[in-house]
Amino acid sequence: MMPARLQRTLLTLAGAAVAVLLAVAISSVAILAAEASPITALEAMFDFGDTQAQVATAVAFILNRAVPLFIAGLAVAIGFRMNLFNIGIEGQYRIAAIVAAFVGSQFVLPGPIQITLIVVVAMLVGGLYALIPAVLKVTRGVNEVISTIMLNYIAINLAAFLVRGPFTGEREAGQLTTSTPQLPESAWFPNLNFLFEMFGLPAPRGGLWGFLTVAILVGVIIWVVLERTRFGFELKASGLNASAALASGVNPKRMVISAMVLSGAIAGLIGMPEILGRTHAYGSNFTAGLGFLGIAVALLGRNKPVGIAVAALLFGFLDRAAAPLQFADIPPSVIAIIQGTIVLLVVIANEITSRMSMRQEERRAARQLDTTSQAQAEVAA
Repeated sequence: MMPARLQRTLLTLAGAAVAVLLAVAISSVAILAAEASPITALEAMFDFGDTQAQVATAVAFILNRAVPLFIAGLAVAIGFRMNLFNIGIEGQYRIAAIVAAFVGSQFVLPGPIQITLIVVVAMLVGGLYALIPAVLKVTRGVNEVISTIMLNYIAINLAAFLVRGPFTGEREAGQLTTSTPQLPESAWFPNLNFLFEMFGLPAPRGGLWGFLTVAILVGVIIWVVLERTRFGFELKASGLNASAALASGVNPKRMVISAMVLSGAIAGLIGMPEILGRTHAYGSNFTAGLGFLGIAVALLGRNKPVGIAVAALLFGFLDRAAAPLQFADIPPSVIAIIQGTIVLLVVIANEITSRMSMRQEERRAARQLDTTSQAQAEVAA
């Protein structure tokens, strides 16, 4: 008989695959409504270019887009682990990014030291900003959803004020956007273009962000912390039943603060790939919305680092497909439809597969109970 854990995994994968296929089918209806061909749309989405340079650039775009989404998904998943809905990821990474970019531009140190210091500042700012809703929840009972939504608006507007005010760097004549001062070259994270050269491909335009290595390391650490440590167990136990956790010696309030601060600290890293790898400053046109997309990525990945990585790559692939779709005269809004449909259907599939797994566990337990009862009856006879 197939092991229970493997059976649950296969059931989950099957549910996700069915959800993606249904999302493609539903999106095809939207494409037909736009008087376009679904076949043409699929061909455009999988068209990575005609030259090796175009293919390398397309792959690098997907990976570069997936890195911050993966980190955002991890940050959201930490809160979900304890049934905390940290919607404040958006504000936490924006305020962390601008502070870290400004602090890093004020001095010059050896590369590894300066990059490390910028990353630490980003994590500290993100964690401290997430501490606010955590304290409000444990001291005054304020729902974290409400407080984090309000703090998002504060952080976004505060960042907009800082980048146009106290943190503004020099602006060239005719430049429409404002930004913090440029980071010195010692703070530029080395790219990973050599990976393409290993496969005989030219370096992609814009480069492959080296922060990919940090994202992988963070994913491994978060997996170990959540799945293989007492802290991860206490986090899950507090989320499932705070009263039972308290009776067993776990302080639920302390776990709420720990979970939110850790989530905010990871959120502080979301903007680092772009700042250290491409823009080297926080500008008024800095990439927005990554925190909200992180919620979808975490849901799609079922709050598991490996699943989140796959979901981030899927979203990166879909985002890259927007340009080819435009060249094929297909509305790029199709991408948003596909993303939203996939998330909705995967959530439904997760609920269905969870119930199916629960029923299978109940049947397995019932069979084991019957077997034990029969054995006891035979012994008694």
